Amino acid sequence: MPDFKGEIQSKLPSAGTSIFAVMSKLAVEHNAINLSQGFPDFPISEKLIARVNHYMKKGFNQYAPMPGVKPLRDAIAAKTKATYQVDYDPETEITITAGATQAIFTAISAFVREGDEVIIFEPAYDSYAPAVKSFGGLVKYSTLKLPDFHIDWGEVKHLISNRTRMIIINTPHNPCGSLLSKDDMKQLEKLTNDSDIIVLSDEVYEHLIFDGNIHQSVCRFPELLSRSLVVGSFGKTFHATGWKTGYVLAPARLMVEFRKLHQFTVFASNTPIQYAIADFLQDPDNYQNLHIFYQQKRDFFVNSIRNSRFHIVPSYGTYFQLLDYSTISKETDLKYAKSLVLEHGVASVPLSPFYSFPSDAKLLRFCFAKKEETLSNAAEILCRI
Repeated sequence: MPDFKGEIQSKLPSAGTSIFAVMSKLAVEHNAINLSQGFPDFPISEKLIARVNHYMKKGFNQYAPMPGVKPLRDAIAAKTKATYQVDYDPETEITITAGATQAIFTAISAFVREGDEVIIFEPAYDSYAPAVKSFGGLVKYSTLKLPDFHIDWGEVKHLISNRTRMIIINTPHNPCGSLLSKDDMKQLEKLTNDSDIIVLSDEVYEHLIFDGNIHQSVCRFPELLSRSLVVGSFGKTFHATGWKTGYVLAPARLMVEFRKLHQFTVFASNTPIQYAIADFLQDPDNYQNLHIFYQQKRDFFVNSIRNSRFHIVPSYGTYFQLLDYSTISKETDLKYAKSLVLEHGVASVPLSPFYSFPSDAKLLRFCFAKKEETLSNAAEILCRI
């Protein structure tokens, strides 16, 4: 095929292939146990699959309404009310999206203009900064402080200027497994009070909270709620990441702007899946006990590698576990992660790609959303290193 000869000025000249894709491809090529990319290797609910099939056979296979089907928006409103004691209007304040990443990208595209500043906490999920930069925004980074990956709110205060348009938070945090506390949310509320700053709150792991902790959603804080877009994910909650179905909650004045961009990004997401999830949400047992299910997996994995040479960094949420390999190797995390695949047959994700600067942290992220057999086989290998 003839190659285009014109000059191409990339909007993201430093962006490469996602580290998740890189490590998963390497795992497949070398037949390694894949604990890198965050997807379960166990079946999803047969009842949920049956509901999708039901609606497909019923003919619900054409475009859904742009904001999402009404039964699902109603179900999300009811779930949010029961969980956080806050009311969102299904008509004007809830939109169904083609996954959480699309929701995040659309939220950034709707509000970030050229020259606007956006504060991001790193290590950060890898889609945030590229989305900001693609719309001419300027990213200002605040580094989470070791060893527990906490926010330095004094540092954040100094980063805020009259050009700050948005602050992006993520709790429970991917890749660290840390949580924002009630005090953290109060600090954010105080810093953004009497400003035009919008908060984009990535809460896709809201039901994966461990050790008796409570998810501190922005929904619990009225002043934050009034300026926030909250992103959720059914792919995470119902173990169906390939369905790419998420949602956004926001006050009507923000949702109006979000939907303007949403309609030109995907218009609407998968119709039969929306109806099926609406039915599935009617039973709170389908999501309320998810933390127990995943805490058992976390504990199984951690206990299985307790006698290894890896240092276990506490995970309080998500389905990710950080392991420190500093007593094993002095190699960079990317090099060591690749050697784990090539020499030992276990795939993980290095932490450095989640930073904007070279990081010498000797940390790897492992996904424990796997069958016990998978986790046991991986742990056996890790304990031999």
